[in-house]
Amino acid sequence: MNIQQATRSYERWMRTCAPVIESELQSKHEQMKSDLFMFFRGTFYRWAQLWPKVCADLQSAPKVIAVGDLHVNSFGTWRDSEGRLAWGVDDFDDAYPLPYTNDLLRLAASVTIVIESADLTIGVKDACGIILEGYRESLKSGGSPIVLAEHEKTLEKLGIDAIKPPKNFWKKLNRRPAARGKVPRDVRRALEQTLPDPKSEYKVVLRKAGLGSLGQLRFVAIVQWRGGCIAREAKEMVPSSVSWVKGLTGNHNSYYKQVISSAVRAHDPFQITVGKWLVRRLSPDSNPIEIACLPKKRDEHTLLRAMGSEVANVHLGVKRQAKNILKDLDRRKADWLRSGGKAMAKAIEKEWKEYRKV
Repeated sequence: MNIQQATRSYERWMRTCAPVIESELQSKHEQMKSDLFMFFRGTFYRWAQLWPKVCADLQSAPKVIAVGDLHVNSFGTWRDSEGRLAWGVDDFDDAYPLPYTNDLLRLAASVTIVIESADLTIGVKDACGIILEGYRESLKSGGSPIVLAEHEKTLEKLGIDAIKPPKNFWKKLNRRPAARGKVPRDVRRALEQTLPDPKSEYKVVLRKAGLGSLGQLRFVAIVQWRGGCIAREAKEMVPSSVSWVKGLTGNHNSYYKQVISSAVRAHDPFQITVGKWLVRRLSPDSNPIEIACLPKKRDEHTLLRAMGSEVANVHLGVKRQAKNILKDLDRRKADWLRSGGKAMAKAIEKEWKEYRKV
């Protein structure tokens, strides 16, 4: 099937898994047509079809619970149980058992695309080498959570210290349209489970965010609590796009809970799954970080190395697989990630050009 047929098929499948907001899907389509990287971000379902064919030699690699839809904008910040600022992968909507090479290859392909759009200045070869360096070293050491709160130099190098909290965060959130009708009981149960007082009065608004998950229901409970606002979001999950490729159905991502609980990280205590709902805290300092928004003054070597290390932190969740991955890495050609990433970036660009014709 071509990209148009794949998109229609995937969205029909998605509707069988959960209710869909059709107007948001239309917005997603327009964004995907406007920009190659936006298309890349919004079409992991197509990647899941293409990469086994384009990079057949990478399919025999050891399997892990992979992020799946990984790219340079899959990273963000949150507060751990001690209030420390942590950084890492913040989106596991498409987590699924896959060869470890999927995540590294998709990250490399995204790097290739953003380098061409000038959002990164480093060369593709150097970028892939740095990512692999961070990945390999993290595997060897057993991984380490990336906690930024007490590491000002790391913050500065990553460019994160210059990012200011979103302006009028609470004002904008409170202006979101209220949920119409009665909020489903399972949504309220999921939201209340992470509130400091489940009996607190709260209002529920609808929220639109992201690109890959546009069209999925998002309910946000906003509470006035001890002098200020707090918020919890419940997003209805759908299975990983890999499930669509395999012809499977369901109403949630069965691997989301597993991957966030097993990864080496300073866990966000408010990011949990309750039935078919993913619940997390919304706050000005718990946000995804767009690479295009990072300041020009940053250390791209440190940033890409951290990304590679964090991918290993996730993959280390599958016990006793690190040695197998390291052996597999040693067997591969030195430029496998660069060549594979460029091949996939080229394949995705071809798909994008076809997609824009309609």
